[in-house]
Amino acid sequence: MTTRRNFVQAAAGAAALGALSPFSAFAQAIEQVKILYGFPAGSSGDSVARRVGEKLAGSAFTKNAAVVENKPGAGGRIALETLKAAPADGSVLALAQVSALANYPHIYSKMNYVPQDFAPISIGAVMHHGLAVGPLVPANVKTVKDFLAWAKANPKDASYGSPGAGSTPHFLGALLGINSGVELKHVPYRGSVPGVTDVVGGQIAAMVTPHGDFIANYKAGKLRILATSGPKRSPYVPEVPTFAEQGFPELTTEEWFGFYAPAKTPKNVLQAANAAINAALKDKAVIDSLAIVGLIPRGSSMEEMAASQAAESKHWGPLIKKIGFTAES
Repeated sequence: MTTRRNFVQAAAGAAALGALSPFSAFAQAIEQVKILYGFPAGSSGDSVARRVGEKLAGSAFTKNAAVVENKPGAGGRIALETLKAAPADGSVLALAQVSALANYPHIYSKMNYVPQDFAPISIGAVMHHGLAVGPLVPANVKTVKDFLAWAKANPKDASYGSPGAGSTPHFLGALLGINSGVELKHVPYRGSVPGVTDVVGGQIAAMVTPHGDFIANYKAGKLRILATSGPKRSPYVPEVPTFAEQGFPELTTEEWFGFYAPAKTPKNVLQAANAAINAALKDKAVIDSLAIVGLIPRGSSMEEMAASQAAESKHWGPLIKKIGFTAES
């Protein structure tokens, strides 16, 4: 866990150096870059693609602001399949969650891409997941252990939602149940919004999802966030303790969104893209807009992103096997 954490935490400092260092001569800035994103417009990762894309204009990488093309479906795989077939010249990139390359190979026996089909450019933003409960759960349930005790005593209502089967939040909830010996029924949704709506409405007890998707309802008093998954408390809800603080260190994880290009993209093009993306992530307007959806901007070098992805795959592989989930299950 420490190794994975250090990869991501080290990225911020390295990104600052990377953005300033010269890259190999890049003959001519690309006229128009397209960024593919595998989920609907308005979702948290979409904000990363759009806000960073806007700030790429006028860089050595591209003359104009990038155009974001949403390719929702199949947990983000459609966007990556599209990127695989795109020209390897820097004109088409994709923003994807790390689980689409680190976890999915352990879940799907057949995929139309492998991680080696893509070149990592830079991490874009980090998200912490959260466990939240709504009015179906009594007000005296204030900690993760309280929730587990309640769930054990109320098996009929002991369920949690996630933004999709096979997602990191799904696995966090599954591990919580397995490791504590409490049966928690998983209810998959098509994204975070409908699940959060059902928690607030009392149709389901709990939800595990990126904690930014809870913040508005949490601030309004409509649900309670019991824990977050980061190695330290979220800067957006610093009063909420982490899973590790409450005795569940195995649920510590940071998931990130990262920018990718087709594998055969020239190194100097990747370097130009990396420098432009890291510069955009330092822009105050980008930082402020990502804070609204609970994301922490964090750039990286290409090498650090690749190492973090490999570490995530190594970490989640045996856990997914322990959970026993496959695409066919």
